[in-house]
Amino acid sequence: MTETEFLALAERTLARIETAFENAVNDTDLDIECSRSGNVLEIEFVDNGSKVIVNSQAAMHEIWVAARSGGFHYRYEDGKWINTRDKTELFEALSAIASDQSGLPLQLG
Repeated sequence: MTETEFLALAERTLARIETAFENAVNDTDLDIECSRSGNVLEIEFVDNGSKVIVNSQAAMHEIWVAARSGGFHYRYEDGKWINTRDKTELFEALSAIASDQSGLPLQLG
């Protein structure tokens, strides 16, 4: 994958993540704020002040996630963003992270 292809894919992925969280806000009573600055998406769970940071790392061709539960790296494989350590899929992991940090079961995707 070229850097240009990666940047386009990463941009679509960050937009998809932001939309998934906006949909979660519309479907629940959660107060979640998303803010974007370039390749960094900050997701704040307003009720408890916790945050999840998602950003693209062009040099590594990865998406990185920082959450209370740790830091995670995802590489694009076979049409999905896969964790480089435990092989979980990005949106599956974000659902678990968001559920943990919000206290409500959330399904992002």
